[in-house]
Amino acid sequence: MAFDRHSAIKEIAELDIPVKRSAIAYAHMRDPALLRYYYNAKTMHILKSSEIVGSSPTDIFIGRFGYPKVFIGPMVPPEFGDTSLMGMPERWRPFGIEKIVEMRSKLVRGMQISSIHDVEKRGVPEFVQSLAMAEKPADAELGFAGKPFMKPEVLDEAQPFGPSAKIRDFKVYNFKADRMIESMHFDTDAKATTAINELYKKGLEVSSIQKALSAGLFGLKNSRKFVPTRWSITAVDDTISKTMREEIKGYESIDAIHAFYNVALDNRWLIFLIPGSWQYESIEAFYPKTVWNADGKSISIYGSYEGYKGRKTYAEIGGCYYSGRLATTEKLQGMKKQAMALILREVHEGYIMPVGVWNVREHVRETLETKPTILHDTAEMLQFISQKMEIKPANWIANSRLLREIIMQKRISSYI
Repeated sequence: MAFDRHSAIKEIAELDIPVKRSAIAYAHMRDPALLRYYYNAKTMHILKSSEIVGSSPTDIFIGRFGYPKVFIGPMVPPEFGDTSLMGMPERWRPFGIEKIVEMRSKLVRGMQISSIHDVEKRGVPEFVQSLAMAEKPADAELGFAGKPFMKPEVLDEAQPFGPSAKIRDFKVYNFKADRMIESMHFDTDAKATTAINELYKKGLEVSSIQKALSAGLFGLKNSRKFVPTRWSITAVDDTISKTMREEIKGYESIDAIHAFYNVALDNRWLIFLIPGSWQYESIEAFYPKTVWNADGKSISIYGSYEGYKGRKTYAEIGGCYYSGRLATTEKLQGMKKQAMALILREVHEGYIMPVGVWNVREHVRETLETKPTILHDTAEMLQFISQKMEIKPANWIANSRLLREIIMQKRISSYI
């Protein structure tokens, strides 16, 4: 169901919130901004004091601006009970964008400026670490230095979260530490990469590992620090997928082209696993009026690639590259096979705002869980692209190093 702008604007006008805009201002907001503003306003409406109590889904947020002095703090909703769903993207696959924004907007973000090296300090740093280590939602009491606020400008590209406020005081009650995280936390001789890989192999959710890394719970004793949330997400995806990538290089290649197709959040996913030694490429095509092509008149296509030895520079398409690589190496690890992997992603108009790189990790996982179509040559690959995607094969080829190499190899082999 499409977001109902008119109903949202009408309801905002009736809410008791500190700062309101004119109906004209709301009318000129793009859907992503208005959607976030609407659900933030609904949360603001029920916050009647400068404190909040509720069950935090073990969620924290570490900012990156001002590094190495950054804002740290918890995410707390104004409700008690099992709120774990709010902080566990592994369970969000069935949800639409509006449901995700509605749910995430309930999380009020507390903010206290701290040095990234303050991981041993008592007070807010200590309680932030306690939350990140908790096995299940923990009751929290969050006092604000003034009422929570919504930013005067809601940026279309920002990921969804609720109102924010600077912290006056913060306490966590009734929390039980996750034994696996706690064990790695007390191992001060283990590097952070060791902790990440060990916890993943033991079955801990990727999102939980990311929070723990962000809270500075891992690493050598004198090297621990808070890690900005966005950086920790990519670091964990990168670390785990690098480890699996090296393992799958020891397996035999698959013997046929496997094609997987899926649609989620108005994103079309087409993933190929192709016989050969490890290579990986992820290509994203954004239609006009979508997240990263809001004012564009034509489709914008971006991609990042790595060969057998990996890559030394940060991927051009950002964290999505590493999230997709994690899901892809997971699949190959499960198959005990090696392959060249190609992800083609069409982002259509219904994807009105970014919801986080978990979208890539979870929906690539979901796509690779479907039954594959077995193809036998590049001609069948290109035909399959024509059947499943709106963008023509020629445009994908023009933007894909891997596709061009495969086609060239096919042409060369025909002369031998």
